[in-house]
Amino acid sequence: MTIKTLILGGYGAVGREAAAALTGWDVDVVVAGRNPRPVPGAKALRVDAADPADLAAALDGIDVVLMCAEIDNVRVARACVERGIHYVDVTASRHLIHGLARLDGLAGKHDATVALSVGLVPGVSNLLARICADRSQDPDLSIGALLGAGDSHGPAALTWTLDGLGRLAGSWTMTFPPPFGDRVVHRFPFSDQFTLPDTLYLRTARTGLCLDSRLTTRLLAAAGHPVVAPLLRHRRVRDLLGKTHIGSDAFAVVAAAGQVRVGVTGRRQSRATGRTAALLIRRLPELPRGAHHIEQLVEPVEFLTELSGAGFDLHLDPW
Repeated sequence: MTIKTLILGGYGAVGREAAAALTGWDVDVVVAGRNPRPVPGAKALRVDAADPADLAAALDGIDVVLMCAEIDNVRVARACVERGIHYVDVTASRHLIHGLARLDGLAGKHDATVALSVGLVPGVSNLLARICADRSQDPDLSIGALLGAGDSHGPAALTWTLDGLGRLAGSWTMTFPPPFGDRVVHRFPFSDQFTLPDTLYLRTARTGLCLDSRLTTRLLAAAGHPVVAPLLRHRRVRDLLGKTHIGSDAFAVVAAAGQVRVGVTGRRQSRATGRTAALLIRRLPELPRGAHHIEQLVEPVEFLTELSGAGFDLHLDPW
């Protein structure tokens, strides 16, 4: 059965990666945004998701919506599920995920699935966390995300990251697969740490961030300083940071509980997020209805093994 998928925010880095993966499978892809431009193998459509009438017209004949932007996500998701359209969201914002989770009953009533925490962090991190929870009796979970400072990020992603710096206190050391080794991570408001205690019955969960460049990681630690924080809010500073790439496009995500430690490594965060979303969309017809996080929808080792076929490395054994 062909799945017709509408990708909102489809011209960004994640949307393009998801479209590239989906067009290689039995999926009809419509890439939509306010400024349409050609995407190989997909139909381009101008859609202003903030306009209810524009959105309603774009949903005609659609089976799945993949949201790759933060544009009134809960309203868009509600419009989808009321028409029996599945909805997948890559947002990492806690308040949006909380609002989307409240659509559980409505989605079930209309035989639709709302898939949350779909990406790298949250997403891959949630699946690694579930492996830890399945293999360890320790109720306290730590997640570390090492991201490439040299990777290309869109303006929205940069703004979201800078806004999150310094909001949560705490630093600790995590061991990443080679060649990264031990790194200090700084707590960052990724949504996974707030939802995993409920979905995996954990006592605590925490998620820390570091960058592959040790220099830029040190800057993370200074983000909450009363002198540095105001500087990061200036537009000129943000524009400069958006043009500065110190480091590589490599990433690593690790989860640990007790003596269990598992991870995923690779290159290009946007590709990992797009591929994760695309792989989940392929499975939607067989997934439970209602609103669920990715770790509640798929078997983690099997899913991550298939994801690793796209050029990522799954680390299940000690390193």
